[in-house]
Amino acid sequence: MTKVDLARAIYERHGGISIREASRLVDIIFDRIRQALVEREEVHLVGFGTLSVVERRPKIGRNLNTGEAVPIGVHRAVVFRPARAIKSLSDEEPPQQQLTAGQGM
Repeated sequence: MTKVDLARAIYERHGGISIREASRLVDIIFDRIRQALVEREEVHLVGFGTLSVVERRPKIGRNLNTGEAVPIGVHRAVVFRPARAIKSLSDEEPPQQQLTAGQGM
């Protein structure tokens, strides 16, 4: 899914705004989320999850090409913690697809 897909969904569902206005709304929402994270605020999206910025401790990594140890300093990372409703989706087994006559095997 892309920002364009989100804008199209808003446009189709709302009906009273143009696709350009829907696209602008999506941009405003993501800009505000980005701004909150830069200011180290948590972003709670009820029924979806929480975005927050955490500070990672220094550690030793590896250069995959040479195997050489590489120090990785303290850095910040964005972390997403899904809501229970989202977590339960990942616990479900994916639906089994059945092949019918004429489909490749």
